[in-house]
Amino acid sequence: MLRPRNAWVPLLMPVLLLACVPGSLRAQTEIDLALVLAVDASRSMDPDERELQRQGYVEAFRSPMLHRAIQRGVLGQVAVTYIDWPDASDQRTVVPWTLIRQPDEALNFAERLAGMSMQRVLGSTSISGAIDFSLHLLMASPFAATRKVINISGDGANNHGRPVTEARDEAVAQGGTINGLALMLKRPEGPFEIHNVDDYYRDCVIGGLGAFMMAVREGRDFAEAIKAKIIREITNPSAVPTIQKTSAQPRMNCLDPVTR
Repeated sequence: MLRPRNAWVPLLMPVLLLACVPGSLRAQTEIDLALVLAVDASRSMDPDERELQRQGYVEAFRSPMLHRAIQRGVLGQVAVTYIDWPDASDQRTVVPWTLIRQPDEALNFAERLAGMSMQRVLGSTSISGAIDFSLHLLMASPFAATRKVINISGDGANNHGRPVTEARDEAVAQGGTINGLALMLKRPEGPFEIHNVDDYYRDCVIGGLGAFMMAVREGRDFAEAIKAKIIREITNPSAVPTIQKTSAQPRMNCLDPVTR
C-alpha cells in the first residue's frame, strides 16, 4: 500500500527542525564546571613568582586527587582554559578550552601548559580586564556548564581599566563565580602595591555562588594551595552567595586600596 506523498512530513519534521538549530547550540557538551584559570602576568610579578605560579598549576593537574575529584562529579567532566593577564588591553590564552574527563586528559593539559613559553610582560594590573576577558570566554565556550568559575590569581590591586567591582558584579549577574588566590610572597615596594592583598581580594574581587579566597604567603605552600583550590572549585562544597558590595562598607577601599 502506497503512502500519500505528504504522509512522511510528520516523520521528517524533527529531523528538519534539528537541522535548523545552530551547530553551536546543538553540539554543546554538558559538563560539571567551566573553569577559567586567570593568572597575573603584570609587571608586579617577578619572573620567579610567575614560574612558581605556572608550575603550581602544572602540578595540580598532574595530581591523582584532582583526577578523582573530576570523576566524582555528577557528569564526571570539566572544561578548563588558562590565560595570562597584565593590563586591560592585553590578555593571552595560553591553553584554550580543554575537556577533561580522564586522568590522561588532565595530564595532557598539564604538559601543554608546562611547554608554553612565558612572555615578558611590563603592563599594569587590570583584574577587571581579566574578569571581562574570562567572562567572554565562558559565554562563548562550546560547553553547557552547570557552573561557570573564574579563578583569579595575583599579587596586587586593580590599577588599570574600569573599576574591578563593576566587572565582578557584571560577571556574577551573568551566572559566574569569581574565586581568588592572593599571592603575598614578598613585601610590597611600589607605589601601587598593597600589604593586604587578601583583604582586597575578599572585599573587591570575589563574588557569586560559593565564592572564596585563599592566600599564599610562602613559596613552598604554593603548589598545594593551588591544588586544594582547584579541587574545591571542582567539588563545589558550598552554594552560598558570597559578594561584598562597595556600599556595604568593606574593609578595603576598592577604588583606591593604596589609601584604604
